[in-house]
Amino acid sequence: MPTGLPGSGSGSGFDWSSLIGGGSGSGKAPSLPATTGGGSGFGSGLGSGFDWSSLLNGGGSGLGGTKPVATPTQTGVATVPSQTGSAGGNTGGSGTIGSNCTPQGAGRGSTENGVTTESCCTDMTVIFARGTGETGNVGTVSGPPMFKALRSKLGNDRVKVQGVDYPASAGGNANQGADGGKKMAELVAKALSQCPNTKVIVSGYSQGGMVVHNAFKNGLAASQVSGAVLFGDPLKRSPVGDLPAAKIKQFCGTSDTICGGGGDGGATGGHISYGSSAEAAATFAIQAAGLA
Repeated sequence: MPTGLPGSGSGSGFDWSSLIGGGSGSGKAPSLPATTGGGSGFGSGLGSGFDWSSLLNGGGSGLGGTKPVATPTQTGVATVPSQTGSAGGNTGGSGTIGSNCTPQGAGRGSTENGVTTESCCTDMTVIFARGTGETGNVGTVSGPPMFKALRSKLGNDRVKVQGVDYPASAGGNANQGADGGKKMAELVAKALSQCPNTKVIVSGYSQGGMVVHNAFKNGLAASQVSGAVLFGDPLKRSPVGDLPAAKIKQFCGTSDTICGGGGDGGATGGHISYGSSAEAAATFAIQAAGLA
């Protein structure tokens, strides 16, 4: 594999060896770490390049949470929770869901399926692509902290989240997001068919950032989304489809070599530090969606 693939935009070419390794190996498929990741790292097929286990160790636990339980009234008659969709306000428009729906509720760790399970319509829908080797379909590093901040600011009933189910393998970095771009575009279209008035935010971390870029090459239109939030994006210097700069927020830590450093978005840490950018990311997403 070449040491560097040509960059796009104003960059001078991204060093892909920092993502997928440039040495020789036995060719074995990488053994991805478990949820807490800490073992011996990836298999020998990655060569002597970037040590992905250093990114994934101690990724942190996902967000818990259960649906709220209605309490009895003072007369002793229990209040039965409504399943008509009013808990979500149906603010995104009925679309194909209608009023007979179930709210997604609070965070669900490293997996979020608000669109595929047809949760109630909400003001905002976030379609998120996780980073390389992360668990579930939203991972733990940057997605869940941002979702928690959004739900705290807007309320659980005004936000739903859907992760992009794609391999997120180490070798997939060379595809520059092609492994999940089409799937993300399809999920946005599905979200809007369900809830025509919802405001869609596309977001991704690391390889997931490249998935966002690729989605715009696979049918996603700028008119379908209100904004894009990217963490540790290796394609930081490339356009994000036809989205105007005001609709894009990049977070790239000062010591994050994967995205080239720079401190974008006020981020000051390394490649696994973006939980600290959750509040700023949520604030931007709310403003971009016109929900401030």
